[in-house]
Amino acid sequence: MTPPSAVPDIRLLIADDHRLFREGLKALISVTGGLHVIAEAENGQEALDLAILHDVQVVIMDIQMPILSGLEATKRLLALKPDLGILVVSMFDDDDNVFAAMQAGARGYLLKGAAPEELLRGIEAVAQGEALFAPSIARRLMNYFSRPTRLPPTLLPELTEREREILSHIAQGETNPRIARRLELSEKTVRNHITSIFSKLQVSSRAEATQRAKEAGL
Repeated sequence: MTPPSAVPDIRLLIADDHRLFREGLKALISVTGGLHVIAEAENGQEALDLAILHDVQVVIMDIQMPILSGLEATKRLLALKPDLGILVVSMFDDDDNVFAAMQAGARGYLLKGAAPEELLRGIEAVAQGEALFAPSIARRLMNYFSRPTRLPPTLLPELTEREREILSHIAQGETNPRIARRLELSEKTVRNHITSIFSKLQVSSRAEATQRAKEAGL
């Protein structure tokens, strides 16, 4: 890949509701030849308006922002400018947000805290129409699409596919840490999914959830 200092001029917009994060990105980009921050937005609506007004080539987009989310802003922007490169930079690494960003049309997804060189590679990649994902997210995407089978959607339809998958592991007696390792999720994410499972199934324990899973044929 061409070194960031040698890339053609790229006009950027940074959309993030945290000023300190925007300032940090600007400082990093300012010392990189060929990259120019043309505008900043602190919410999704501003991102939509400013990206059109300034005719930028790449938007560094946060997901959770006021007024209009980054995902919705991405969808609307790409409906107007299909060639625009959207690079999501977020603290969220859960499947729901990653796949939602992909479905919205984002070309890249990096986590906040990524190394500076990884961020610069991401900007260059999406500007050239390529895709770039954080290594941990790329591995999970590969695992997801390489699964030989999917759990039948007719089983416990009130649950999402991820929740059915986690429930199947609970039914096998696996602990939260083991589930997190097997699915490459954080333990906090697993706990959040389990809380949702218990609520949707109206159960209060792993034993009750396991019984529901067995009754459903999971």
